[in-house]
Amino acid sequence: VNGKLAMEYLVINWTQNNKILLQMALQSWMLGRLTSWGATSWMEGMENRVQAVLSEDDKDRRMTFFIEACSIMKRYEKVEATSILEMALWKGQLKSGWSNDGTKKQALDRGECRCVCGSNVVIPSVVMFLG
Repeated sequence: VNGKLAMEYLVINWTQNNKILLQMALQSWMLGRLTSWGATSWMEGMENRVQAVLSEDDKDRRMTFFIEACSIMKRYEKVEATSILEMALWKGQLKSGWSNDGTKKQALDRGECRCVCGSNVVIPSVVMFLG
């Protein structure tokens, strides 16, 4: 959180209308995404964080709760990104076991492909750039 999010304006300038707008934004951005990922435990924890932001009357505590929720969401997004990258590397390795005409070149099972897909090298390098 760096003062550039529209949601920060809503957190600081607390009115009933801004509270409704913030609730809709947080529901869509945080809860909606976590629900679509199927991350039930993450979603339940984030629901509690969102509720803490919305129910807090003290501006400083509300901002603290908001910053914590954003930080947690950023960590979840990093996990999602690295998981998708690992699946893409794994899929690439699975496909490399097949020729273009569909005949099998080598017999690698799914577990072997996961071990040799290179994710242990690629993902740490990518994570450095994710922040």
